[in-house]
Amino acid sequence: MRRPSMALRSAAFLAIGAVLLAATPLRAQNTPGQDKLVVDIWGGNFRDGANEAIAKEFTKRTGMQVEFITGGTIDRLTKAKINRDHPESDVTVTTSHVGALYVTEGLFEKLDMAKLPNAKDLFPVAIRSPYHIGLYSYVYTPAFRTDLMPAGYDIKSWKDLWASEVKGKLGLPDFDPSHIIIAAALLAGANAENWKVGIPLLEQLKPSIKAFYQSDATSQDLMKSGETPVQVLLSINAFHQMQQGIPIKIAIPKEGAVVGIDAIGIVHGTKHLDAAYQYLNVALDPEVQAKLCGIYRCGAMNEKAKLDPELAKLPGVFTTPEQWKTQAIVVDDATRAKLLPVWKDWFTENMMQ
Repeated sequence: MRRPSMALRSAAFLAIGAVLLAATPLRAQNTPGQDKLVVDIWGGNFRDGANEAIAKEFTKRTGMQVEFITGGTIDRLTKAKINRDHPESDVTVTTSHVGALYVTEGLFEKLDMAKLPNAKDLFPVAIRSPYHIGLYSYVYTPAFRTDLMPAGYDIKSWKDLWASEVKGKLGLPDFDPSHIIIAAALLAGANAENWKVGIPLLEQLKPSIKAFYQSDATSQDLMKSGETPVQVLLSINAFHQMQQGIPIKIAIPKEGAVVGIDAIGIVHGTKHLDAAYQYLNVALDPEVQAKLCGIYRCGAMNEKAKLDPELAKLPGVFTTPEQWKTQAIVVDDATRAKLLPVWKDWFTENMMQ
């Protein structure tokens, strides 16, 4: 997902918390006794990007150092539940639908928007709840190797994944089947909540499927080798491989691409409430947003963020209200959080056997 290292959170990014990473603290250079703000986030490039784009600017403005505690999506949620009376962190970054679980558990502070002046310039979709706010966006969408598909081949609709040209060539994530399930439901005239209407279409997709990938790394390997020259793919992975010279075309189907949003919230019971608000406001600053998205290769949530033109023109990097309206499939967080375990169980039993 990243320009410098592409150390993506395996099987999540977007992706959705299926992989658990061992929690590891990364401490800033603090003077003994100096107060600090603690942010929990994924490791690798997620932590590094947040440090470079957000934490350094926060420290510059406030003089307060930032410490990162890293771990997997569900691992951190579990720890937050256990430590709810003595929270280890002040700010949490997680997927927006898992953020809904934090809200249900009472683990986030209700946000006072008056303390977040930069929030006034956010796309409406960024306000995930009164308790958490979208930080950036990405998409899962069809993509294909232009050199390994017939001349002139293109994907205009999710339905094209069912076409004969894709038979035995499609790669899908096994850790989060929500994207193809949502697409099948839409094609069947339903929505995510009424997803079972799309089951007949999903069953008809089986001849297209060549392999399931378990992580971002596996996805990239299958695309690079050509074993699955067509994938439902994380846009950020595709951007990385395109930079490596692999001829990939990302499609935004007429029905739209399935959006993922990573969100930020303030931990309930933090002893650094004012500083946490300042951190969130810095994170939503248009210049900080542009820098963060330049590192992550994703879409900003602040409409005033000036992304590099080469990044802004990439498919699935939404920079205008019109793109959000016409190209994005956004499922509300509560529905996705509730149904993801159900979808995964059904998919494993009925599509992967």
